[in-house]
Amino acid sequence: MSINKMNHLAQNGPSFSFLTEDQLYDIHVASLEVLERSGVRVDSDEVLETLEANGAYLEEGNIVKIPTAMVEKALDEAPGKVTLADRNGNRTMRCEKNRSYFGPGSDLPKTVDLETGDLRASKKSDVARASTVVDALPNYDFMMSYAIATDAPDQLSYLHQFQAMVENTTKPIVFTARDGRDFEQIVEIAATIRGGYEELRKNPFIACYSEPTSPLIHSKDAIDKLLGCADYGIPAIYTPGAGAGTTAPSTLAGLLTQINAEILSGVVIHQLRENGAPFVYGAACTSTDMRTTIMPHGAPEFPMLGAVFAQLARYYDLPSWSTAGNSDAVIPDQQASIEWTNSLLLAELSGANIVHDVGYLGTGLVGALESLPICNEIMEIVRYVGRGIRIDSDTLATEVIERVGPGGHYLTDKHTLEHFKEEFSSTDLLNRDRYDNWLMEGEVTLREKAKEKVRNILEEHEPERIADDTERKITEIIEEAEQEYL
Repeated sequence: MSINKMNHLAQNGPSFSFLTEDQLYDIHVASLEVLERSGVRVDSDEVLETLEANGAYLEEGNIVKIPTAMVEKALDEAPGKVTLADRNGNRTMRCEKNRSYFGPGSDLPKTVDLETGDLRASKKSDVARASTVVDALPNYDFMMSYAIATDAPDQLSYLHQFQAMVENTTKPIVFTARDGRDFEQIVEIAATIRGGYEELRKNPFIACYSEPTSPLIHSKDAIDKLLGCADYGIPAIYTPGAGAGTTAPSTLAGLLTQINAEILSGVVIHQLRENGAPFVYGAACTSTDMRTTIMPHGAPEFPMLGAVFAQLARYYDLPSWSTAGNSDAVIPDQQASIEWTNSLLLAELSGANIVHDVGYLGTGLVGALESLPICNEIMEIVRYVGRGIRIDSDTLATEVIERVGPGGHYLTDKHTLEHFKEEFSSTDLLNRDRYDNWLMEGEVTLREKAKEKVRNILEEHEPERIADDTERKITEIIEEAEQEYL
């Protein structure tokens, strides 16, 4: 763990808010009105029956209208903190107020090849390599696949991605699944690693990412995963992904209202299944570029909305999910660095708990391994900013100032030797040397340094292996799935 990260988690630093308490209340009330008047579509007969039995009103077309009392009851029952362990059962992510944890995103279909620079289809080996790099870099707290295993059968790609992740990092994993059956098989692998389903429930090292469909639809596949999370005690990350002007209103306030209604109805469904099951509130939303209909990931609306959703999560006393470190640039260039830094800093200061998509390129379609070390540097910086300035009798240093006196220097003073390592920011890849020295050392760019960092990690870093018998069981689960689907 880096010094910056350790100190950041130990103290309250600076923070900011986009909206006032009154504005958050306005969004809350508007969302409740949406649920009572417009309702949501629920593509599950089982869930529709449960909702009706608990006071909701059903209409044609699987539309369900949810009274405010049901929402308030669900919010009261959902826990205010979610904790994730690592693969070995050590609790490493305590998702509660103002504790931010960072990781990459999932399912990038394209990869910029580390050696050739060519853009190609992502493979299972890219997931494994990204997992190894994340395992080695200190400012990444959890792993998502960062790539799609396009060389695996389509129905089984998520299983293969999970295998590639869990065998190459001990860090907590946020996974995606195709449907309820796929979800069950991934949870079976996780339970095998932890020594059974009850052990997994006690210290989950996985969380499942699933999405409702905007506007206002809970699809069967999304619901099956949401219910599965409640059944197994797996933290549910149920987050809409909408674009203002296309799948949500064109005003940011209107988007917040609709998306909040989608999330709150998800909380109701989830808590009706299992009171107190762990639920993570959040969304990944931005504007729509009306010239292209693309949802730009580097636009300022993306991190702004993420910061507001973090505020809403605190308003409801729920752990939060957010997005940062993503860019519309197609390679790790100056544009990418600008957009990565802006969003990561806003996410850190917003206090969002689980922040994904770090290292994304190409509007969420492209990955490049060298992006990961660059973003690791950025996270080191934003965590330094986020930890704030410690003010106490020691750091105010009045006795030190008196000891050195006018005209003296502090370079060799014991106070400097005691504090400079933890007090000053530091970098690994960023240049802080003079221009002449940079020239003499070969004019190496940040991207070139990052590529070399990745190569060194892949050559030298050995992720902790899973026991051989457990690996065999994982392989057997995947082979059984292949027989089922192929």
